[in-house]
Amino acid sequence: MTNSPLVVAIDGPAGSGKSSVSKEVARRRAFAYLDTGAAYRALAWHVLAREADTADAAAVIAAANDFDYAISTEPDKYWVRVGETDVTEAIREPHVSAAVSGVARVPEVRARVTELFREIIAAAPNAGIVVEGRDITTVVAPDAPVRILLTAAPDVRAARRSAEVQTQDAAAVAEALHQRDASDSTVVDFLTAAPGVTVVDSTELNFDQTVDAVLGVIDTCTTGSTHG
Repeated sequence: MTNSPLVVAIDGPAGSGKSSVSKEVARRRAFAYLDTGAAYRALAWHVLAREADTADAAAVIAAANDFDYAISTEPDKYWVRVGETDVTEAIREPHVSAAVSGVARVPEVRARVTELFREIIAAAPNAGIVVEGRDITTVVAPDAPVRILLTAAPDVRAARRSAEVQTQDAAAVAEALHQRDASDSTVVDFLTAAPGVTVVDSTELNFDQTVDAVLGVIDTCTTGSTHG
């Protein structure tokens, strides 16, 4: 069996910067990159495309049964597909974002998607892979050599997300972020670091400083250890 990739697991709430930071960390280390949130977004898109109700667990499970999902793990060639449809941009639409929590809180779906993530991680051709989401450090890859909780103050997270979403005003974005946190927190605790998880608080850090902080954690966790 070939050496398995070094797994860098990064959790954090919406607007913490984990996607952009994780992608840049992967670039700098020539690692693969896995955005796990995209799978839940894509499944929400899939449910909506079937004109089903994302609040109906049975309908979500039915949609998951024929969920033909694929995602790139190259940070500079990022794409997401459901079947033959490229949904890279569509899954970021506000109506899809609003439906994600209904999909993500179904236990059967989380279990199935977690297995999918583990398969993608194991198949990564790079020396390492940065995996970001909500329950990576605790559920998907609890044995990862590097586990990080990336967080920031709620008002800072809301401001960052508002800058990303140009189609909604700041108040609407902040409310959507608050609702997403509240809903997802009923399924997984992504605001408290589990034992062995290093917290990186980016409230007072700019983007480059946050990337450097994460790289520093990786170096600290892997210095003197071998992997494979």
